[in-house]
Amino acid sequence: MSALHGLRVLDLSRVLAGPWASQTLADLGANVLKIERPDGGDDTRGWGPPWLESPEGNDSQESAYFLCTNRGKRSFRIDIQSAEGQSRLRELARGADVLIENFKVGAAARYGLDYKSLSSENPGLVYCSITGFGQTGPLAARPGYDFLVQAMGGLMSVTGEADGQPGAGPQKVGVALTDIMTGLYANVGILAALAERERSGLGQQVDLALLDVTAATLANQASNFLVGGITPTRLGNAHPNIVPYQSFRARDRDFIVAVGNDAQFARLAILLDKADLATDPRFTRNADRVLHREVLIAVLAECFAARDASDWLAALEAAGIPAGPINTVAEALSEPQLAAREMIVDLPHPDNSDLRVVGSPIKLSRTPVSYHRPPPRLGEHDEDLKLDPWGDA
Repeated sequence: MSALHGLRVLDLSRVLAGPWASQTLADLGANVLKIERPDGGDDTRGWGPPWLESPEGNDSQESAYFLCTNRGKRSFRIDIQSAEGQSRLRELARGADVLIENFKVGAAARYGLDYKSLSSENPGLVYCSITGFGQTGPLAARPGYDFLVQAMGGLMSVTGEADGQPGAGPQKVGVALTDIMTGLYANVGILAALAERERSGLGQQVDLALLDVTAATLANQASNFLVGGITPTRLGNAHPNIVPYQSFRARDRDFIVAVGNDAQFARLAILLDKADLATDPRFTRNADRVLHREVLIAVLAECFAARDASDWLAALEAAGIPAGPINTVAEALSEPQLAAREMIVDLPHPDNSDLRVVGSPIKLSRTPVSYHRPPPRLGEHDEDLKLDPWGDA
């Protein structure tokens, strides 16, 4: 039996943060009902190409984007703007343990689907709201998107090449990381509220804001400012608090060296035939290396440029110094380590039995995650509404 077997989740969210949260709950065994607009469904269904191909090589209506975040769910088409649809959703909410929504602040109340309305009929409901800026504050009414919040939240200011370097300028992260992290924080909040419900018998509202999550995940960069009064800047692939911890150019390609302590640096110095670096007072301790970053990196870069990356990676691994290649997505997903961890999952789909997805990173020893249903076609399970929508998932 899965860890969350029997948990009922009504998912009124769309795009990424909310669906990412509900997909994780589905992987863990929850019964997730995905509610979609009759005219097109979740926005991401149209976010292609690429599209899932049929065995004959024809494009289906299923975008790769939608497929990445909606497995394990059933899709019901309900018109939330109609009185009938609102009544049906309130009925479903009465039987739910969790509801996830990402309406603009105040929109759910217009439909009678806000926390106050639904909890009056289902006091145990855990109601998770995901917005750009939260349910309170001067920006609460504004729509929020991952890209916008990466900019406003400071993440882009520390991402990208340093000023004065080729290609310098603020950059967004290559995936919608704030959405993903918000989905994960939403799961933490939901599971915490469910645990508390075991004591009180009552649900509560979980209020997630993309901007809050961005601030929280600035981690050491935020602390560098709050504690040290230092406004972080872009350092490319370098680390603000650890040196050397960045990419270097070998003779043929770039690769990563991640020296995490002084002992590793001493071994690196010996490997490079530069043992004197480890006893140089400018470089002995990490704090010294951070202060004299530019001098040290220039020396290391000259050394690394003399040999191919594969030579360095083999030597660094033998010396116990963390290092690795900079893989493309294709190379990363072909890593034998990911195969050994069962991270690439076969999940046959009605349009293509060869569909593969990236699996869950959660490894539970006794109640492992399950991949029991591929991402649904729009309205694929509408008939269940006429029977038992909360029936066997």
